[in-house]
Amino acid sequence: MSRFDSPFLNRRLFLAGTVAAAATPAFAQDGAETTEFRDTIATVPRNASSFRALDWRPYFDHTRNGAVLVDLSSRSLHFWNSDRSIYKLYPTSVPLSEDLTRRGRTRVTQKVEGPSWRPTPAMKERNPNWPDFVGPGPDNPLGTHALYLSWTYYRIHGTHDTRKIGRRSSNGCIGLYNEHIAQLFAMATVGTQVLII
Repeated sequence: MSRFDSPFLNRRLFLAGTVAAAATPAFAQDGAETTEFRDTIATVPRNASSFRALDWRPYFDHTRNGAVLVDLSSRSLHFWNSDRSIYKLYPTSVPLSEDLTRRGRTRVTQKVEGPSWRPTPAMKERNPNWPDFVGPGPDNPLGTHALYLSWTYYRIHGTHDTRKIGRRSSNGCIGLYNEHIAQLFAMATVGTQVLII
């Protein structure tokens, strides 16, 4: 019996190999995955939420007054300013169901910091216990800022309930983290075009 056949030594070699493999990052354990991972980082711009960056041209003829694209399937909002020197990508909440969802072209008609909230008639019908009015503050479903759209009752707004972001959780509006809606609010203007797909 050689020294490599010893059960004690085999167990030590196995444990040393296991520890070394566990300490190596998963993407570095396979050379092909490492190359693919590096290529992805180098060629696809991404933000912290890992959504893929998009080009504005397939969606808009121009970016005068800025442009907002809301992609319901990836639950993301893309913003380009008028000269396209600024591009932002944010995770969003989207409508709970298809019957609450509206797609198409609209625009920002009003910007409100510290918005108040009233449920729509349909929302009150679905849930009669909702209050008739909520003023600005931590209980307000519109968060800290709201961009009112040309469609009645539709908004892009913040939320104090961060669990909603990345989910089907709204009654028709597009929700953002409060810090993100504050950024978008500062960049968007009345007249910014919005496309929801």
